[in-house]
Amino acid sequence: MRFVDFLKATVLLSAGAATLLAATTILGMRSDLDPTLAEVAVGWWLLAAVYGVWLGRRNQATPPIARLLADARMQTSLPELRPGLTLLNRLWPLLFSTLGAAGLGLFVPQVSAVAAGFGLIWALAWRRQEAAVAAIEDRDGFRFYVDRTPPLAPIRLIRTPGLMAG
Repeated sequence: MRFVDFLKATVLLSAGAATLLAATTILGMRSDLDPTLAEVAVGWWLLAAVYGVWLGRRNQATPPIARLLADARMQTSLPELRPGLTLLNRLWPLLFSTLGAAGLGLFVPQVSAVAAGFGLIWALAWRRQEAAVAAIEDRDGFRFYVDRTPPLAPIRLIRTPGLMAG
């Protein structure tokens, strides 16, 4: 899977997780009808959105992504492309934390409210990384792919020759 596609999918899945958790919070609050909890949750989501926008304000790759790109191993052939398996292999913590917080949020809506805010921060903070990596690919004439690694191992990238920008 291309790394830019992985980054884009990560942002979309994080935003989707935040949306699911916000909806779970609202469903969980339905039985209590506690206006204080609703006000605190909405306030937290607004604060999380502002913080995520602030974190993601830069147009260049973050230092961890820049290091990941610099450490990518060179390969002349395309790696095996299995996007579904790659997403599951790398984003399983997002899946488990979302499902866990959503399950708890039906009974304790504060849990899903807090988790939704962190999903917002993550999605908004990483929203420009795909474009930054694409710009590096275009500039350097390489394409970066997510390497197959065990689920608990750090992510690694493969660098392949791409088309040079004119």
